[in-house]
Amino acid sequence: MLRTLSTQAHKLSVTSYVTLGIIAVRGPSTSYDLKRAIAKSVGHFWQFPHAQLYDEPARLTGLGLLVQEQEQEGRRRRFYRITATGKEALRSWLREPVTEIIQLRDIATLKLFFGQLAEPDDLRALAQSQVDLHRQRLAEYQAIARKHGKDAGLAVRMAPLDLGLRVERANLAFWEQIRKSPPRVKP
Repeated sequence: MLRTLSTQAHKLSVTSYVTLGIIAVRGPSTSYDLKRAIAKSVGHFWQFPHAQLYDEPARLTGLGLLVQEQEQEGRRRRFYRITATGKEALRSWLREPVTEIIQLRDIATLKLFFGQLAEPDDLRALAQSQVDLHRQRLAEYQAIARKHGKDAGLAVRMAPLDLGLRVERANLAFWEQIRKSPPRVKP
């Protein structure tokens, strides 16, 4: 069994594990359910094309990691449920150490890097747009924390939200400083 699981693990992507994890946490789900659940949770810090969520469950079913159940009447939706093998694959992945540092791909930071080619007012405008965006994201995260923060059953899933709050506060402070005093090239 472990050899089979190891072979299957080589075929799994992060999207595979997100799919398995969301279904393991929320129970039987349609692809649409996955899309909505991800948008409200891991989608805040792990983005990928949502089209993959419509193909991945069927692929994982073919690997024996999910089971598909289809409604016999009505919309005939397909629900996916995680199997014992799927749970073991997910647990195995969770045990693996992460050896990558966070990847930051931020257009505003890229523009700031080339800011010596812009006017100070352009940098202030860039910073203001980032202040507005980070205030909005911070408010969204704070609303989630108010709604779910006291639920002891969600404590582990709230830890990434805490990191998100800290990152947004740091981003907000950074861009407020840039807006206030844009860096300049010294002659």
